[in-house]
Amino acid sequence: MQDLDVLKALIVADHTQRGQPISKLGYFCAPFRPSAGPFADKVIKVYRGLSDNGALHRLAACHDHYVAVLQKTGVPLPETTFHLLDLEHELVPVIVQDALPEASMMRDQMLRADSAQAVILLETAANVIADFWNNLANDGLRVGFHPSIRNFAIVDGRAVFFDTFPPLIHYNRAEMGRMLLQFSEKRLMRLLGPFVRGTVTSIQDEWYSPPETFVGLVGSACRLRPEDRALFLDWGNGFVTRQMPRWADEAQAGLKAPPRLPGYWTAMRKLLGLQGAPNV
Repeated sequence: MQDLDVLKALIVADHTQRGQPISKLGYFCAPFRPSAGPFADKVIKVYRGLSDNGALHRLAACHDHYVAVLQKTGVPLPETTFHLLDLEHELVPVIVQDALPEASMMRDQMLRADSAQAVILLETAANVIADFWNNLANDGLRVGFHPSIRNFAIVDGRAVFFDTFPPLIHYNRAEMGRMLLQFSEKRLMRLLGPFVRGTVTSIQDEWYSPPETFVGLVGSACRLRPEDRALFLDWGNGFVTRQMPRWADEAQAGLKAPPRLPGYWTAMRKLLGLQGAPNV
């Protein structure tokens, strides 16, 4: 049972008390790990509040359901809890997760690995993608997944996924597009919202497509280690044939050349300063 009063005190404390952010490059928030106390083994993610309490309670319910779906489909997750905390008379969404070893972040391991080890790391993460889509019984629900390299840790040869926000379940495409703007930590993004809504809305489309989630993983690997692009493409074509045969043709069409990020998203990330480090 988590002590929510202690959690609130940590959130409003200065950085010397609560610990420095683990990553400053997240789109939605800068997660932090407390330096001491009962939450020292946790990562805390604090998101923007909304004036619409009904929308926040819906968010909480969707998050709980999304975590349950991830677990049911075989996606390994750290222990994850979602809270709506009353901070200065405003409800604020907060996620608390068991902390993962810093050295376990997949992106860092990919950079340190040799070519053969890099393929093993990719295979480990790709098996989670395949399990999710192969085991998903969505009963007509719109359910997505964002399994990028920066959203995985590899612990004892096992891929652990830790990005549960926003919960990619129950929201239609337009609603999710609005959420990507509403909860952005970047004020610039919120100000530009009316002008870039269509672009931002389209960012999510990959997350709801089984072949595109896999192609996105391979594309990330190719950009991270361009010297191994041919090796990764060859591995990717073989993997989808073995593990995701229902979507093999579509995925292989996307692997004829090293996958590239859409130009609009590359420009958007540069504008917001979101470049190249794990989003913890």
